[in-house]
Amino acid sequence: METTTTYFDKPGPENTDDVIRLAKARADALGIKTVVLASNTGETAFKALAVFKGCKVISVSHVTGFREPDSQELTEENRRLITAKGGIALTAAHAFGGLQRALNREGTPTGLTTSMGDTIAMALRTFGHGTKVALEIVAMAADAGYVRTDEDCIAIGGSGRGADTALVILPSPTHRFFNTKVREIICKPRL
Repeated sequence: METTTTYFDKPGPENTDDVIRLAKARADALGIKTVVLASNTGETAFKALAVFKGCKVISVSHVTGFREPDSQELTEENRRLITAKGGIALTAAHAFGGLQRALNREGTPTGLTTSMGDTIAMALRTFGHGTKVALEIVAMAADAGYVRTDEDCIAIGGSGRGADTALVILPSPTHRFFNTKVREIICKPRL
């Protein structure tokens, strides 16, 4: 099989519309009907929901308290709008973080504790932050039962806000993460 990968000059939200367009074209070509994307405020989710008609769109937000205690970046209004437009809004603990990340922040003053999840995240970031995010959110969606582990999906991640990376992934839940397969790189920043 021969396919094209698009590389962006730099990471960032200015790539969002192109990422969604390229991901939709690849989903159509492969017959993929499930899309998992990172969207902390709902903006990227709304763009994807407008394009991926007839697909299952799972929007994954940061865990509550990610930025500051007891705060959620995805407002209740935007969560309701995502659902009203046919999407799924998922907020869950980060697959590569969890309790070990708490130790890094709270339990070790010098930050000398490194978990396997943090090591995996750091290694994946060598391909770009969006690649790490795409793999992490797919594991989170599998943990929640929103994606099948025997069907490819499109995973869309970014570097902070918006989207700059899209992959075709065969997902696995977190506890079987190494069964996950990156089938194709649709687009990503050229780092």
